[in-house]
Amino acid sequence: MLIDFFYTLRAAKLPVSVKEFLTLLEALKLGVVGPKTARSNDDSNNPIGYKIDDFYFLSRATLVKDEKHYDKFDKAFSAYFKGIELVTDFTQDVPLDWLRQTLEKHLSPEEKAAIEKMGWDELMETLKKRLEEQKERHEGGSKWIGTGGTSPFGHGGYNPQGIRIGGAGKNKNAVKVWEQRAYKDYDDSQELGTRNIKVALRRLRKFAREGHVEELDLPDTIRATAANAGYLDIKMVPERHNNVKVLLLMDVGGTMDEHIARVEELFSAAKTEFKHLEFYYFHNCVYDFMWKNNRRRYAEKFATWDIIRKYNKDYKLIFIGDATMSPYEILQPGGSVEYNNEEAGVEWLGRLTSAFPRFAWINPEPQGVWQYRQSISIVQQLMSQRMFPLTLKGLEDSMRLLSK
Repeated sequence: MLIDFFYTLRAAKLPVSVKEFLTLLEALKLGVVGPKTARSNDDSNNPIGYKIDDFYFLSRATLVKDEKHYDKFDKAFSAYFKGIELVTDFTQDVPLDWLRQTLEKHLSPEEKAAIEKMGWDELMETLKKRLEEQKERHEGGSKWIGTGGTSPFGHGGYNPQGIRIGGAGKNKNAVKVWEQRAYKDYDDSQELGTRNIKVALRRLRKFAREGHVEELDLPDTIRATAANAGYLDIKMVPERHNNVKVLLLMDVGGTMDEHIARVEELFSAAKTEFKHLEFYYFHNCVYDFMWKNNRRRYAEKFATWDIIRKYNKDYKLIFIGDATMSPYEILQPGGSVEYNNEEAGVEWLGRLTSAFPRFAWINPEPQGVWQYRQSISIVQQLMSQRMFPLTLKGLEDSMRLLSK
């Protein structure tokens, strides 16, 4: 049975070898993980006879040697063991049974327009009161923390400006998100479906000769040979490399999940085209820190001030993000959906664009919707209108601007 599992991983383009597969079989034989018991809550479709979580961690440890392949492994594992869902542990104080969506309310445009937006301070103070007062699960209302209603607290319903507690994002307008979320790194080995992205990036080029002597200098060889009475005199020069320096800051998680495939293609092309490429991740808006590995983003933070000081003005600054968020996340201290940032995102965006005068923002959202998103308009203004769509023309225009 596990032979089919092995072929599923290979079909997902994971570099899994026969030796690693035999190591997994040996670990199972030695009882590294125990069989599931009669009381196990594992899915009845589980065909392997082991606790699915234990088998998942064992197989990942033995078969995957690089963290950048974890995302591919997760997808292949889930596809093979159909019906078995890996659930993230939710450790907040709000009871989970309140957050199961059993009712979704569909509102007319007139009803949506009638729902009043709370201010920031009022929203946070009201949430505090609800947590103190509410004692039971609630569905489909306009006041309590629940699901499927018009309350600004909960998920699955509609409110123009609320705090999402549990569940998936729907209307993309939550000002805070009460949950612990895991983001995944963009895969820089993603194979491109077209060469056009690379061609567009090549507009940002500045070649310099560096390294060892490896390339024939044909004009100088001809000149030297002629001067040497026709005797061949070969001249070599160092290879030419693109000497452009790029600082790439990428939005990850949340609404950016819809754009993973295209951002991975762009990231992969950038790593190929630019020898001097540095990258960091942020979520929605840049604040006082960023990170390079999403699985360790709480343990390995890089202060934004340190990043500004580390790289000089020669670096071209490129943001990649959909700029889709609550305006509070840009303009308000404490506006981050994940923690209470002391300074507003607008302050950090200003510092970055001042430190790196050649900058641009690449937005994967269709350009036709930009005018309907208040946060996109705000970011466009902060970027001095240097926002470009993630299209071939948009890439060419942005690279042409950065090359000036």
